[in-house]
Amino acid sequence: MSTVITPPPLPSVPDKTIKADQADPPEVTLMQLTAIDEADSLGQAIPCRAFDPEVFFAETPADVEYAKSLCGTCPVKAACLTGALERREPWGVWGGELFVQGVVVARKRPRGRPRKTEVMA
Repeated sequence: MSTVITPPPLPSVPDKTIKADQADPPEVTLMQLTAIDEADSLGQAIPCRAFDPEVFFAETPADVEYAKSLCGTCPVKAACLTGALERREPWGVWGGELFVQGVVVARKRPRGRPRKTEVMA
């Protein structure tokens, strides 16, 4: 004779799905591409399109500073920075500024622990 053990019933969870007509529209606006299109039509170089995109998501402080310097001559620098601030870009160089966790930071810290004593230059 075998005994069958049945598990207890699971507690019911209220349905919290949102219907399409009830959902709030997204509040984040995308960067307008008209500035990029205008720069392309005038033949102006846009660094993020001319260089490897990995440059703008670099890990080392020296590479980040190089990416920021490339943005210095970009004709759409202001539009790029505005769009990145609106989207709260999680990381990378946008409009000549470094974003870390959606916030602009002055410079990228190197990996590892900071030195206990100052280095004499």
